[in-house]
Amino acid sequence: LLGDEGYLGKDLAAELKGMGYVLWTPYRRNMEGAKKHNDHQLMAIRRTIESDFSLLSYYNAENNRARSLAGFQQRLEIAILAYNMAYCLERFN
Repeated sequence: LLGDEGYLGKDLAAELKGMGYVLWTPYRRNMEGAKKHNDHQLMAIRRTIESDFSLLSYYNAENNRARSLAGFQQRLEIAILAYNMAYCLERFN
C-alpha cells in the first residue's frame, strides 16, 4: 500500500503486516535511512495517483451525496468516466 507521510507509524505498519500488506510511506528528510527508502520510481507512482485523485475531485467525486450504495457507485463511475473522456479528448485531439 502506498501511503502519505501522515501514515508513518509502527502500530499501523504492524497491523497491516498482520493482514498481509506492506505499507510504503516516504520517509521525512531527517529520518534515518530516508535516502535509501525514498525510491524515485515509487515516488513517481505516488505522484501520479495523487494527481489523478485531485483531478477526480474536480469532477465532483468527493461530494457524492448519494442515498444508497448503488447510487454512490453510479455517481463515482460517472465521475471516473467524465475524467477518462476528458483525458482522451485532450490527449488524442
